[in-house]
Amino acid sequence: MNIRKVISVLALLVFCSTAYAKDSFKFAWSHYTGWEPWAYAQDKGIVKKWADKYGIEIKVELVNDYIESINLYTTGEYDGVTATNMDALTIPVVGGVDTTALIVGDYSNGNDGLVARNANSIKDLKNREVRLVELSVSHYMLSRALDKNGMSERDVKVVNQSDADIAAVFIADKNAVAVTWNPPLQKIQNAKGAKLLFDSSQIPGEIVDIAFVRTDSDERFKKALVGAWYETLALMNGKNKQSRNALAYMASVAGGTEAEFKAQLKTTAMFYKARDAVKFTNSKSLTKTMDDVRNFSFDKGLFGNGASSPDFVGIEMANGEVLGDKSNIKMRFTSKYMEMADKGQL
Repeated sequence: MNIRKVISVLALLVFCSTAYAKDSFKFAWSHYTGWEPWAYAQDKGIVKKWADKYGIEIKVELVNDYIESINLYTTGEYDGVTATNMDALTIPVVGGVDTTALIVGDYSNGNDGLVARNANSIKDLKNREVRLVELSVSHYMLSRALDKNGMSERDVKVVNQSDADIAAVFIADKNAVAVTWNPPLQKIQNAKGAKLLFDSSQIPGEIVDIAFVRTDSDERFKKALVGAWYETLALMNGKNKQSRNALAYMASVAGGTEAEFKAQLKTTAMFYKARDAVKFTNSKSLTKTMDDVRNFSFDKGLFGNGASSPDFVGIEMANGEVLGDKSNIKMRFTSKYMEMADKGQL
């Protein structure tokens, strides 16, 4: 092949790689108080505004079943997803998807709870059925609640229940016990005879709600998501009519009243300011939490049969510390993009 043909072939390859470069991205979210802002950001054009800035298209889509949304991200249907720190670790990360915690949005401070009928304490749950999304963060919270009360999972019977159905099932069962998160948590708490026995405010900072993306995702996609998120949160946290309208919209999407949504926000430690999220992401407490979570996950068999220890997969924290296998890092925390938002550099 002569030099002219080589140049022609190279030019064609460059053209094709440019012409077919990915410019469209999909991000999945599911119902949870701390993630409802994504609905407003998408529906009111904030996501489009930031996507247009970077010359790309982003579709932010609601997936009603939480675990299914994570599964769809894991299989490649979505480029990003909302998930807790534990559920991202045990599904996509352990599944081999190199995943980055892009936006640390909040931690649950009462937004996850264990509710029961015909019980006054955790000890009253002995030999009772407990409905929850099995092997999810709800399972983790049940374990922590039992442990704090001198019990273990052997003392109860765990029943797997989709988050989409858990409220209806609880309300219909006069002897129900369930662990879930808001909005369904608020619904079951309001059921006749229901009593909240334990909630995430008793383990603050351990259930962290995050927007995750594939680590090799386009930088434009990452920056646009972060920009859209913090613009929406600034609006939420305002005191004007537009802010009130935004909260009312999020409440309606969540299927409740504005008063209910505001009550749920009180039990959500939202990082409205990027600098607060950066501080939390860089904290030693988050490193400890992730160490506890990975050990819990391994003990529950969530790392699969191929894992011989909690070190099976590596978790890189924002300060560069690595928990687990440094040669198999699949989960990464970064404050880079949130710092850019704080400094107005997006």
